[in-house]
Order: sequence, then structure tokens, then C-alpha cells
Amino acid sequence: MHNIKRADAILTQAAEDFGTPAYVYFADYIEERIAQIDAAFGSRFTLSYAVKSNPNPGLLSWLETRIANLDISAIGEMRLGVRSGWKPERMSFTGPGKRDLELVEAIEAGLGELIVESVDEAIRANRIAAEAGRVQDIMIRIAPDQVPKGFGDQMAGRPSAFGIDYETMHDEIPQILALKHLRVMGLHVYSGTQCLVSEAICANYRTFMRIFSEISDRYDLKPEKLVFGSGLGIPYFEKDTALDLPATAAGIVDELDELRATPRFSSTELVLELGRYLVGEAGYFLTRVTRVKESRGTRIAICDGGMNNHLPASGNFGMVIHRNYRMHKVGGGTPAGKVNLAGPLCTPLDKIGVGVELPPVEAGDLIAVHSSGAYGLTASPVYFISHDLPCEILVEGGQLQDVTRPLGDICR
Repeated sequence: MHNIKRADAILTQAAEDFGTPAYVYFADYIEERIAQIDAAFGSRFTLSYAVKSNPNPGLLSWLETRIANLDISAIGEMRLGVRSGWKPERMSFTGPGKRDLELVEAIEAGLGELIVESVDEAIRANRIAAEAGRVQDIMIRIAPDQVPKGFGDQMAGRPSAFGIDYETMHDEIPQILALKHLRVMGLHVYSGTQCLVSEAICANYRTFMRIFSEISDRYDLKPEKLVFGSGLGIPYFEKDTALDLPATAAGIVDELDELRATPRFSSTELVLELGRYLVGEAGYFLTRVTRVKESRGTRIAICDGGMNNHLPASGNFGMVIHRNYRMHKVGGGTPAGKVNLAGPLCTPLDKIGVGVELPPVEAGDLIAVHSSGAYGLTASPVYFISHDLPCEILVEGGQLQDVTRPLGDICR
């Protein structure tokens, strides 16, 4: 997918023009990923982008003509989407902790679909919709009772804040259906994320379809939308094998067609909700080595960006055992030995890499951390020790097209 030599020229230019640390997102790679998904699934799915994975305004604006929907998880993400050219009616709103003030703003703005995760939320949304003099479209989110092995983060078959438990859904769904200012127009299931195993993803989608059918048959629903939480993973680490997308699609498309052949689902839009799989591999975290030291037999390169900018790469974002993200020295060279990459913070947790095989690293060198287009800056403690926020740079057609700081401030 990536031409490292071509990317290095752009990364070098980005560092020269805007400094480091920085995030660089290659729009062409995202365009390629969209085309791969459409080709693999034969356009059976429309795509919804999970803003939480990367809310960069330039990226959101670029996606507006390329993705059908945005999935937001807070009212701030709706505001970002609107400022980036998206209409609220093209957004869905997920999340187990929506506050009334968020529901009021979203419903009054004309939100497309509210993803209801509890009876309590439905009751509050019904009251707010009534006060606004409208009927709000909703999708009911179900937390499955099982998820196949192979998912990095599992949200099924265990206590979870997300969605309505499969085991109790028939007690709760009738209460939601009885609310007069909510219209159930679809169902939503998400059970796990970061899976690289095609068979597990296909088995997971079969569980989704079983749940969709069970609910729709029991309550005589003809859903307008069914949302499949994708769970598609990306290879972060050296020994990871990338997901075989064509094999994944081939293992499930016949069953998707069978679902759509059922009269109840003949007009249903199938939605694939994506975050990291869409944008993760398109991004690099770029940091410059400020100095190198030898400490008790270990070579340490101290960088200007660390866990404050990229918490997941430091191993402190749900990783039990630290594993190094794939990374390279910009400009290449022959690996010469192991080096630890430390960030600028006053904590021993601030490690971007431990024992990384790299060419000789000296002060002034640039290090590019791969698979940083999702859950990088947005998942990091950016204000820890008050360093400047890194620039985010969107590249299209080999040109630096958009440069921002988080939440839309223009990079100096």
C-alpha cells in the first residue's frame, strides 16, 4: 500500500515546512482503502466513518464527498463535522453516556439517527424530541452475547457499558418501541475491534445477522438500516499479518445476499462502520531525535514527540505487553542495531520504541511511526507537561493540502 521512498520525501518536506512532532495523513491511501472495500464487498455496504478514530477537520472535510455517513460519539464531534461541511442528517450518534444537553443539541440540529444504548436514554430522548416537536429516528444498539476469538478489544458476552444486552433485549425493546416521539428505523451491533482473522470476522457478522433477524421477526420491523460494527484490524506490529480483505468478503457475501433476499430486508441499507481500518495505515507520526545517549549498555534516542502525542505507540493504551509499532528512519539505511526511543516527558513511561532495529540514529534524524492515522493524537494526553500540540498535515496527490492543529486551530 505504501511507497516508503515516496512517503519519505513528503515526510521530510512536512518536517522542514512545519516542524516536528507532526502527524502526516496520506489521503491517497484512504482513497485506495475505500476502493478496496467497495471492490471486495461489491458495494453491498455503505460506509460510515467513526469520528473518534481521527477527528481532524481537514480529514473530515476530505471524507465528506467520499463516505456516506459520520458516526459521532460526542456533541463536539458533531460540531466538528458541521464545520467540516457535513450535514447533521448524515450523522449517527453513538455512546453510552450521552448527556441531555448533547441530546438536545443533536436532536434540534436534525441528527440523522440516534443510536440508543439503553431504555433510560430512549426515555430521555423521547422527552427531548417531544419538547422539540419532532419524531427522532433511532437505531437500537445490541450488545451480543458472544464474539469469536481473534478480536483485540471485545465488548460482547461480558459486562459492558455499550448497548442493550442480548440476554435482556426482549424486556427492553418493547419499552423503546412504545415511545411516541422515537421511530425505530434500524439496528446497530458492535462487539469487538482490531481483528486480523477473516474467519472470526465472518463468524461475527453471522452473529449480527442472526440478531438482526431475530429482532426484526419478533417485532415485525422492516429496518431501513443495519449497522455492522466492522471490527476490521490493521497490522501495527512487525509480526502482524494484514487482514485478507478479499477472503473476508468472500466468506460472507453470500450470506449478506441471503439476508437481503428476505422480503423484510429487501430495501435495507447495510452499513459498515469503520475507523482505524479506513484511516489508520494512512497516517505517520513524525518525530525528530533531539539527542542520543548511552546508558548502562543501552543506546537511547530522545525524541521531541512521545506519549503525550501518541499514547498507543508508547504501549499505554490498553496494551498488556509493550510491542513496538512498525517504524522507520526517514531516509532509510541498513539496520545497525537496537535503540530505545524515548519521548520528552518526565516519566519512564514515555517510550515510543524499545529495542527497535534501525539504521544508525543521530540527533536531527526523523523517525516515522507507522499506522498512526487512527487513535494517535486523539487518544493521547496532549497537555501533559504543556508541550506545543503537533501539526496535522493532510497530503493529497503528493502535495501538502491542509495543515491544522487539533480542533481546527491553524498551525503556526
